[in-house]
Amino acid sequence: MFVDRATISVKAGDGGNGCCSFRREKFVPKGGPDGGDGGNGGDVILIASANEQNLTPFAYQTRYQAKNGPNGQGADCHGRNAAPVTIKVPVGTIITDEETGELVADLDEEGKSVIAAKGGRGGRGNARFASSVNRAPRRCDPGEEGEERRLHLELKTIADAGLVGFPNAGKSTLISTVSAARPKVAPYPFTTLHPVVGIVEYPDYHRISMADIPGLLEGAHRNVGLGHSFLKHIERTKLLIFVLDMAGVDGRDPVNDLKVLRDELEHYMPGLEKRSALIVANKMDLEGADENLARLRQELSAEPIEIVPLSAGMNELGEFREKLRSAVEIARNRYY
Repeated sequence: MFVDRATISVKAGDGGNGCCSFRREKFVPKGGPDGGDGGNGGDVILIASANEQNLTPFAYQTRYQAKNGPNGQGADCHGRNAAPVTIKVPVGTIITDEETGELVADLDEEGKSVIAAKGGRGGRGNARFASSVNRAPRRCDPGEEGEERRLHLELKTIADAGLVGFPNAGKSTLISTVSAARPKVAPYPFTTLHPVVGIVEYPDYHRISMADIPGLLEGAHRNVGLGHSFLKHIERTKLLIFVLDMAGVDGRDPVNDLKVLRDELEHYMPGLEKRSALIVANKMDLEGADENLARLRQELSAEPIEIVPLSAGMNELGEFREKLRSAVEIARNRYY
């Protein structure tokens, strides 16, 4: 199961109460106040981890609570601070407050963290209030309550390159050929229902992360089909890889497909269509592909964009791996 949205409740620990106590010891008259402070409540911390792939755990556990701080005691014994609760989320998780809509954090880097709920401060014991004019204070403070919030989590996949194309263009076949990812592959549209991330490895140990984005439909920017659910996952990719069915197996025109895909991206997020891109002319082993490739080259003759012909289904990748590496390096240098 792949989950990219979840809502959780977090409750930080309450601070411990301060203690009101006086020293009672034989042969020590007027021992004075010795009430200790309460400990601080535990925080709730969210941290981005590359080991987490999606938000599935939060579909089963929706409430997280830190421990309260212990109360202070006599003999100047202070309560220890309660340990924080650390919650791991995938890199690329956006956290917002459900009640106010305020952006709490965008955890877009490995190890980045945020205190989602702050623990309450421990109360002061009566020893804190002793002075030259008040030798026997009977005042002590209660601990403060910890924060409690409902948070909305939304995952936006982060990858070096994102495969964009219409259903059945061969995106899943391509990523399964160049990486160890194993998405569902079948000869019908919408076999991919959620993003799949694969790692392309090179002999010199260089690695590139690639995301297989579910197929788009015309009108996706208006949320046709599952438009926004799909498009949000390519917002952060550094390189867009347009995968085109050059044989037009489903009766589509690959040249027009490219225009529609670019238009959908631009309508969804202005400027996204101009991000670094690479065009994969797929299914070149089928009839009619060569003619469509010639038309596509002519259409894009004025644009400095690479077109890589290949046949992912036949494992004939041509120069794709080399072109991919070069394009990603360029995109990394210019990515906002």
